[in-house]
Amino acid sequence: MRRILLLLVLAALVVGGVKLYPTVKKYWPSATTTTTTTTTTAPPTAPLTGLSDPSGLSVTRPALVIKIENTPDARPLFGVNHADMVYEEIVNGGITRLAAVFNSSTPDKVGPVRSVRPTDRSLIWPFGGIFAYSGGAPYAIEAVRSAPVIMVTESRARAAMFRDPARYAPHNLYAHAAGLFAFGGTPVPPQRMLTYLSPGQGVTGTRVSSVCAKFPSIYSVTWHWNAATASWDRNIFGKLDVTGTGERISPQNLVVMFINYAGGVGTFNSVGVLEGSGRVVVFEKGKEIVGTWSRSTLSDPISYRTAAGKTIAMTPGQTWVELLNTGAGLTTTP
Repeated sequence: MRRILLLLVLAALVVGGVKLYPTVKKYWPSATTTTTTTTTTAPPTAPLTGLSDPSGLSVTRPALVIKIENTPDARPLFGVNHADMVYEEIVNGGITRLAAVFNSSTPDKVGPVRSVRPTDRSLIWPFGGIFAYSGGAPYAIEAVRSAPVIMVTESRARAAMFRDPARYAPHNLYAHAAGLFAFGGTPVPPQRMLTYLSPGQGVTGTRVSSVCAKFPSIYSVTWHWNAATASWDRNIFGKLDVTGTGERISPQNLVVMFINYAGGVGTFNSVGVLEGSGRVVVFEKGKEIVGTWSRSTLSDPISYRTAAGKTIAMTPGQTWVELLNTGAGLTTTP
């Protein structure tokens, strides 16, 4: 009887909504999912080569222009193959001299370093930064003094320039690029001088295998297209131009500008005119593109356009600019 009464009471409690056992409380947290987002920033592009610069150094410093000798006595040259851009100009006596522009790289030995010329004023103006040279005649130094650059001579450079005792003067002065960058200079970074091709973009032009720029006397230069390296191998004085470290001088782009040398080609007071306009022939990717160059003011980069007026885009890499006198010969081989 008691058992029956107990069962009846339990049944009543359940029907009445009374829970006989408490709900078990969960003491562990609910599972959650955490998503981590990683943002990858592309490295900057070096302003004077159009190449990716993983180090980022090219956008933290100015341009550095170093005057370099180009005579047979100067061979072998050092550091030229690491320049972002190189200009070859005619100076007194009909010899040629180089102005190598550095920004993305800092070779430890550059040279031989030689003197300033009046043409340098117009050439270096849009780069700004630092201009390094061995010295020069007062009229040439005065011509460059108005340019927006920090001028560094051998006497001012101190440890940033040195004489190689194994060579004889004046062909034995060299520069440490890193030491010269320490002089500062603006703008930082330098402005872009060229327009570059996009990845995979082709070039429309006439295919050529070699180019000969006929500078005065023994200074004619021949360039051979090297399909394996996609660059132009430089030949001068009858042989391949190889640096003191055993590296070929072989830029991706070759630009031949025809300019007027006021005062005459190779004279003492000769000045290359780099304002106005003229004929230009660009060689890249094994092809020739004929057009015009133009420049309105000293602070402007030189513009290169096709005969149809379209901007000529360069291949990312080193660009070598030949400042050939108007009327000089330029021959190509298919």
